[in-house]
Amino acid sequence: MILKLTIGIRTKPSLTVIVVSSVLLICGCSAQKEPVRTALSGYIDRGEVPGLVFLVSHHGKVRVEAIGKKGFGQNEAMKRDCVFRIASMTKPIVAVATMILVEDGKLELDEPVERLMPELSRRKVLKRLDGPLQETVLAKRPITVRDLLTFRAGHGLLFFEPGGNFEQFPIQKAIRTLGLENGPPLPRLKYKPDEWMRRFGTLPLMHQPGEEWMYHTAYEILGVLIARASGQPLETFLQKRIFEPLGMKDTGFTISPENLSRLAPQYGLDPKTGQRSQIDGVEDSQWKHAPLFPSGGGGLASTIDDYLAFAHMLLNKGEYNGKRILSRSSIELMTTDQISAEQRAKSQFHFFPNFWNHYGWGFGVSVLTKPHEGAQPGRYGWDGGYGTTWFNDSHDALTGILMTQVSVNFKMFDDFRKAVYETVSR
Repeated sequence: MILKLTIGIRTKPSLTVIVVSSVLLICGCSAQKEPVRTALSGYIDRGEVPGLVFLVSHHGKVRVEAIGKKGFGQNEAMKRDCVFRIASMTKPIVAVATMILVEDGKLELDEPVERLMPELSRRKVLKRLDGPLQETVLAKRPITVRDLLTFRAGHGLLFFEPGGNFEQFPIQKAIRTLGLENGPPLPRLKYKPDEWMRRFGTLPLMHQPGEEWMYHTAYEILGVLIARASGQPLETFLQKRIFEPLGMKDTGFTISPENLSRLAPQYGLDPKTGQRSQIDGVEDSQWKHAPLFPSGGGGLASTIDDYLAFAHMLLNKGEYNGKRILSRSSIELMTTDQISAEQRAKSQFHFFPNFWNHYGWGFGVSVLTKPHEGAQPGRYGWDGGYGTTWFNDSHDALTGILMTQVSVNFKMFDDFRKAVYETVSR
């Protein structure tokens, strides 16, 4: 049965409501048996997250549901239009922006970035990762745009060091001393882009360009490169070339005063106590103010509907509502695994355990390389460290998006994806 309404949520406990724009599809199945809601409600019931919004788009039919509360200890319900800090889900957007500049002829994938970034010319490389900063060799070749897109620029975050702790690495100490780190409880970089690049340019690389995959830092550099290549601030370029054409009116590095009340508080674990604590609030949020450094690695805030427009543009091979953002060939390149077996083997210490068992990396997105969680190879997407995740599966014309604001819970992300595939396979 199809019931047309302009506003609708759940009418009876025995009915599941699937929202498709202004059309509600009423199914005669029990809400308690619906896989996605059942899987995610458990995280709210156990107090792991206060609330969340999830979305499933399958062959053009879109279902969105908000459940739970906006924040811990709050009475305000989570809503569909809630604004979330999307952290590393910024990276796919920055990858698209880079490819727009490639298609515009402002950048080339295999050109050295030092043309626009003299700070990265004549790079020196550590002889060993835990060695003194003075023990270096010259880079065998320059860093290219492709290296940045694929995290093979020779520098990144240390996740799982070979032994000991991070403090045994002089390069890690130097990064902290220079103020180049970001992350909770201070997620924003504290220098303007040119000053950040000047400081970064004083450091040696951790590995030779093109040889190993290392997460995150390359996309901070990409954000600066986009600004220099386009002759516009990063936020202006993203607004004009991506957000406005896609109708992403609630996405940006700064949250306007009129939208601030829609922002969810952000939570994480206190590194000293191991207890959950609020990292960023609402009225006092760091996102109230324009950042000194618009982070291409993780600085955007957005909504689930805004991100759906971006995801659908990718799923439609670069086109959305009759507007072409990128060519089909650029989208296919972005969503194809670029990492060799040798590079995977070398990168085991540079990311979460077992990641490479099922995934590779394209431009700004992970790419499934083996059947996993009910999906076939080719599914792509990415997570945000503040509690968001997204994927596209072109085999099933499928998009899944989950947004909350409790720092990353990989099991919840896994359960979400599995439940989506269970739902669409029925």
